[in-house]
Amino acid sequence: MRLSGGYVFRYREWEGFRAECPGGDPALQRLVWERFDDALAWLRGVGAPVLEEETGNPLTVGVRLDVERTTEALAARAGEIRLGEPLTALPNGASVVLATGGFAAGRDLVREHVTPEAEHIALRSNPWSSGDGLRLGLAAGASRSNGMDEFWGRAMAAPPAVVEPATFRPLAQVYARHARVVDERGEEFVAGTWSEIDVAQWIARRPRARAWFHVPDEKLGERVRDRTVGEMVEAARAAGTSVERRDGETVVEVVAGITTTLGGLAIDTQACAADGIYVAGADAGGISTGGWASGLATALVLGLVAAESAVR
Repeated sequence: MRLSGGYVFRYREWEGFRAECPGGDPALQRLVWERFDDALAWLRGVGAPVLEEETGNPLTVGVRLDVERTTEALAARAGEIRLGEPLTALPNGASVVLATGGFAAGRDLVREHVTPEAEHIALRSNPWSSGDGLRLGLAAGASRSNGMDEFWGRAMAAPPAVVEPATFRPLAQVYARHARVVDERGEEFVAGTWSEIDVAQWIARRPRARAWFHVPDEKLGERVRDRTVGEMVEAARAAGTSVERRDGETVVEVVAGITTTLGGLAIDTQACAADGIYVAGADAGGISTGGWASGLATALVLGLVAAESAVR
């Protein structure tokens, strides 16, 4: 929730969802899209405070949550929470909901499914989402979804800048559509999505997961949400990233940062992956394939669906 700024959304139009994520499972996408409004009402009902009633993106509808107080409200409803007790094997005779956050922190799985440059990618997420849910689900007879090679992430200020939780958002360089994106071999990429998810995935597969943004002077004043391009460049410079001035442009070195994987366990519309195994959040794959849809929306809707199915 912190990495999203608390924004939870669905696409305003169903056709827009399909256009933005054309490789996703239509039945699962329809489930998330149709149940989102009721699920959000449920979340408000358990005490999640809303800071803003809009997303700032005309393609989407949703809200911005107070992250800390939403966490407190959900934790209060959850009952006993046991931390530091990893689940290494599934219990016999009990329904289980797997929601371990995907495998962004599992370098072996990222290397196997996403990119051979896995060791160079910046981890822009928590260090615990290393694929436990995927491994447990597959061992129980579940299958992999499509889109195993896709992830959500950002181009980040490159080392020697230190990317740590407090700087995950400030050091994101989200202005590829205002720049030329070039790798060390001189190959160029043109951003094709509003989220720039395609840029992060392209950079992740370049040598050392690196690229350079060439920003014309006249683009430094362009705004991306609440920041200008120039402000993002200055944040990278202050952190120690290579930022060079050349004829009429600024060149910024960036590295791919992985936040969450988009592939995972294949589920049906009951959030079921195998007998007695239900899946929510980033452990479920095949929804944002080909683009990006709100990870919080998927977590919210599938969490409720998985819980309902497990109880039933």
